[in-house]
Amino acid sequence: MPSDRRLRAICSRLLAEPGNDDTLDEWSNTVGASARTLARLFRQETGLTFGRWRQQLRLVGAMARLALGYQSSGSFIAMFRRSIGETPQRLLRRS
Repeated sequence: MPSDRRLRAICSRLLAEPGNDDTLDEWSNTVGASARTLARLFRQETGLTFGRWRQQLRLVGAMARLALGYQSSGSFIAMFRRSIGETPQRLLRRS
């Protein structure tokens, strides 16, 4: 989680509501910082753009939900590799 209180507020909300599609312009009104400031802070604190961070949040959440029902992470990874063509970790690194 980012250390900036404004980014933490955004990230916490997105963790609770991953389907939230608010733009940085919309978030800027909520947290009291310009969209440009938020974009700069996201890149500085996470190494990712806001859009990329949100995408990764959604991917990780989806993978966690998919992993339910598998007895081990190894069996989930094997199924994922057979289905997608690469491991979840490789896919995240590429995106």
